[in-house]
Order: sequence, then structure tokens, then C-alpha cells
Amino acid sequence: MTVQGTAIEAGALAFLTAAVATGAARWVAIRRGLVDRPRADRIHASATPYLGGIAIAGGTLAAFAAFARLGDPQVLVLVLAAVAISCVGLADDLRPLSPAIRLIAECLAATALVATGVHMDVFARLPVLGQSIDDAGTVAWIVVITNSFNLLDNTDGAAAAIALVTSPILAVLALATGQLELAILLLALSAGCAGFLVHNWPPARIFMGDAGSLFLGFVISAAIVLTCATAGTAAAAPVTAVSGGLLLTFVAMVDTGTVLLSRHRAGRRWTEGGRDHIAHRLRAAGLSTWLTALVLSLAAALTGALGLLVISGGIPARGVLAATLAVGGTLVVVAQKVHVYGPAIPAERAGLSGAILPNRAG
Repeated sequence: MTVQGTAIEAGALAFLTAAVATGAARWVAIRRGLVDRPRADRIHASATPYLGGIAIAGGTLAAFAAFARLGDPQVLVLVLAAVAISCVGLADDLRPLSPAIRLIAECLAATALVATGVHMDVFARLPVLGQSIDDAGTVAWIVVITNSFNLLDNTDGAAAAIALVTSPILAVLALATGQLELAILLLALSAGCAGFLVHNWPPARIFMGDAGSLFLGFVISAAIVLTCATAGTAAAAPVTAVSGGLLLTFVAMVDTGTVLLSRHRAGRRWTEGGRDHIAHRLRAAGLSTWLTALVLSLAAALTGALGLLVISGGIPARGVLAATLAVGGTLVVVAQKVHVYGPAIPAERAGLSGAILPNRAG
């Protein structure tokens, strides 16, 4: 079977499995009362089930198991670690865990992957400690991006749509570096997100929960290391690896930076939930929920395509890295101008039935 044929069949299986499983998960969640109820730090207006992440992971894994040869130990460990993280997320969905427990679990999963030789190759040329710094940096990168995707899951359709467009770009890089099994995993992940979006596109009838967002973040962050920051690939140059990695996760990183700066300025804990994400600010600026999800996914597709060009050598990495940091920093600062912590306005004035939105900046 050709690569194209395998990709199509794996994608079809992942899509159908995720779409059907999401419907089943919704039924189970409603029957068990596993719903996310409206509260001050959320914008949804009615109780919504949240076990959709199981369907995303299930669809992805079903397609991967059916079409991958399971001959690459690094990809196999990646999958097993991602499943473990998804289980941690599911436990958190069912009964909230402390941030410390989640962080420890994420670090252990990332460390298991690094132990197989998956690491960034940024400081390897430094004597003595170079490899250790790279290993620690890889663990930190995976943990940060995993949690960034968890933060992205704050608006109907946003996180799944961003993962949907990012994963195929990474699959292209995986194929370019001869990692067919990783490419199948990423294509299955993208199709699984598409199947989930059948139920999650605004207005969402189910949320993915932490079981889904942590799974997405772990797979994508680890895949970035394998495709554009691992020694021996076309992106082995440190500047190229860093630039490509930041572009492939640009939307998630800007959202995380915006939230952390906002909460620091407001004297809030970084673990405290709130309507202070990029998506919420776009909503406060007048965009509808579906348009917000579309804008964020298109931005992720654009920056991901630029990342692909950087890693393939199509555009110079050094200048792009400087521009990426400048633009990202500027967006984080500009986003602070949208007021999100003040008095709220009723939903009927904001054009949303039954929800509460923050006032716009004056």
C-alpha cells in the first residue's frame, strides 16, 4: 500500500472512530452526571459533558494500531506516555488533582521519552553539561506545550481545530525525516480531532476535558522534538530547531504568555481559571465563538506553514526567530489592553444567550 493510501485509510478510521466514540462518550457523561456546569470563569451557558478527550485518544490509537508497524521504539514510548498522560487528565476530569501531581506525572512521562534518546540538540556542543541541559530542556518543552494545549481548551472548537491543522504539518516533517510511524500517528490525531469537532464545533455539545487536551499537547510537543529538534535531522541547527518549534506552537505559546502575564499583573495565581485567554479577548472584541475558533486555527496553520519552511531551509531561521519572538511578545502585550477582570456584562447585551462576558477595554 502506498503512503497516500495508508494515510487516507488511517485518517478515515480515526475520524469515524472518534466521531462515533464522541457521541457515545456524550451519552455516558450525561447519564453519569459528568458535566461542566456554568460558572464565573467559563462562558458556556449550560451544563456540557466533558469526556470527549477519550474519543480523540481512542480514534487516534485505533488508527495507529491498525496501520503502524510499531517498529520504532521512540514512537511506541511516545504513544504509551501520551496514553498515561491522557489517563491522568481523565482522573483530573473525574476528580480534580492537585497541580503538583499533574506536573510530576507530566515530567515523568516526558523523562521516559527522553530516556529513549528523544531530545533537543541545542546545547550539545557545550562541554560536560551540554547533553544534560538538552535533556532537561526537552522535558521542560514537552511539559510547557502540554499545558499550553490544556489552556487552549477554553472555547468551543479551538483546541481541536488548532491540533487538526498543526498535526498534518508535523506529519509532513515526519515523512521528510523517514519517520513513517510518527506520520501515521499525527495524521490519525488530526483526523481524530476532526471526528471530535463534529460534536464540538460551536455550539459544542461536548468538551474534550483534560483527557483530550493533555493528550493533544503531549503528542504534538513530543512530535516537534522528534521532527525538528532531534540530532541528525535537517533541523539539527539550534536556531532552526528553536525557530521551527516556536512557529509550530505559536498560538499556544502566545495564549499561555497572555494568560500568565495577565494573572501576574492582576495578582492571581497562574493555576486559577479565568476568561483571560486570547479566545476570550477575541470574543470580547466582538467575534463569534465559531469565528474565534476559525481565526485561531487559521493563525496556527499560517505559523505552522512558516515553521515548515524554516525547518526545510526555505527561509532563514535566524531572522524568523527574531521576528517570531518580537511578534509574539507584541501580541501578548497588546492583548493586555482587552479588559477581562472587571465587571461583567449580561449575555443579552453581548449577543450570547445565557452567558456572561467581560466588559471590553475602555
